[in-house]
Amino acid sequence: MGYIFCMMGKSASGKDTIYKRLLENPELPCKKIILYTTRPIRAGEKEGMEYHFVTDDVLDEFDRKGKIIEMRAYQTVHGTWRYATVEDGQIDLSGQSYLMIGTLEAFLRLKKYYGVNRILPIYIEVEDGIRLQRALDREREQSRPKYAELCRRFLADEKDFSEERLADANVTYRFSNQDIEKATKEIAAFIMDR
Repeated sequence: MGYIFCMMGKSASGKDTIYKRLLENPELPCKKIILYTTRPIRAGEKEGMEYHFVTDDVLDEFDRKGKIIEMRAYQTVHGTWRYATVEDGQIDLSGQSYLMIGTLEAFLRLKKYYGVNRILPIYIEVEDGIRLQRALDREREQSRPKYAELCRRFLADEKDFSEERLADANVTYRFSNQDIEKATKEIAAFIMDR
């Protein structure tokens, strides 16, 4: 039986870096799930690696065909950006486990779609000051930094990942990312134990 390990955390908590390192580990029995998004591609990203970068029309067509497992939209300072997990043949839980990055809402919708026992949360925590510095450093590397969007995301995370909401969603597997090597090893051990 396979599982979907859903990695979550506030922006700049290190999710993407840990996710990439876990997928590079040949001992982990997980494939990645590639989400779809309408947000612009960032410097260093590649189509089909981090996301499938698509238009609103493409997501609307998936929706018309009943292929959307979960979808969320964010009103950003640059317009609406949508993210979706799509039933596109990537996921077969009969004998394969998967690793993905998602939000708390995505985690809850995946649990409803696949069943409570098939989706396991991995919540990554980092002190807010460290997260803010990481986010600023990352944004400075972009050809056109979007500082207003960075601030919106940072503030929205306080509500989206409040302790109350995490408790209501039964997110119990939490990992501190003060040291990325240690956090990656702890998460890999958690996945291997399942």
